[in-house]
Amino acid sequence: MTRIIPKSRVDCLVRSRDRLGETPLWCERTKKLWWLDIENPKLQSYDPSANFHEIFPIRGTTFVGSHALTSTGIHLLAYDLDLVLQTPDGGVSETVVAVESDLDNRLNDGRVDRWGHFWVGTMDNQLQRPTGALYRVSPSGDVTEVFGNVIVSNGIAFSPDGRRFHFTDTRRYQSWVFDMDPEDGAISNRRLFADYSATGERPDGACFDADGGLWTAFFAGGRVVRYNPLGQIDTIIELPVTNATCVCFGGEDFRTLMITTATKFLSGQKLASEPVAGAVFAVHGVAQGTPENRFGV
Repeated sequence: MTRIIPKSRVDCLVRSRDRLGETPLWCERTKKLWWLDIENPKLQSYDPSANFHEIFPIRGTTFVGSHALTSTGIHLLAYDLDLVLQTPDGGVSETVVAVESDLDNRLNDGRVDRWGHFWVGTMDNQLQRPTGALYRVSPSGDVTEVFGNVIVSNGIAFSPDGRRFHFTDTRRYQSWVFDMDPEDGAISNRRLFADYSATGERPDGACFDADGGLWTAFFAGGRVVRYNPLGQIDTIIELPVTNATCVCFGGEDFRTLMITTATKFLSGQKLASEPVAGAVFAVHGVAQGTPENRFGV
């Protein structure tokens, strides 16, 4: 039986009104949630103990596609096609590597594995050409292309046992799962995980819980779902907004699912009917999460 979490159980955490809110990450050191607005480039944090939302504008880039926590406490930020190490206030900045060049692409979703590598994908700025790819970036700045032929990279996630890797191409409307070598992180045995090509539904950002369940946000779908380890949907969270973008677990005990959303593509009439579109939401007690891996560990 599928568990339905109604809108009444979904709390509005921050009314950030993001155009394209993305990549929520809970930092257990600062006890803050960190996330981005990709198309109005800024890094943001929320301290629930003080109910304080702080905004750090990002200059010098058109898009900031994803980010990661690091072992030193600064942030790894995906600027257009470059990866940059930067303090939240922009006081210290260092380019790690240019992941791609000479393509009408940008960096999009990314997440860190247990070895401290940042797995990040690129996407076509026109949302239709398969010019993107998935990359693995080492802390020293070495870039390895894992595979190409991607339209919009998304849904990058690692199972807690280190044996499964998940990837989505949102504009192909499909997700895949791979076997992951727990010794060195190599992936193999690509197979289809979920196929929405018949309906055009758009799986977006994702994360695993401690039990191996995969939580996925659906852009333009107004929901977040959990797939059990067998790939079956066993939980649906109904949202009060249309565009869910990404998820993470946070809070003191990592039992709060935090959800970023977007106002992008919504008409004026739709925006008026969704006053909390682009906000960050929270649902408590749906599952047990785990801390994020850090770049450079």
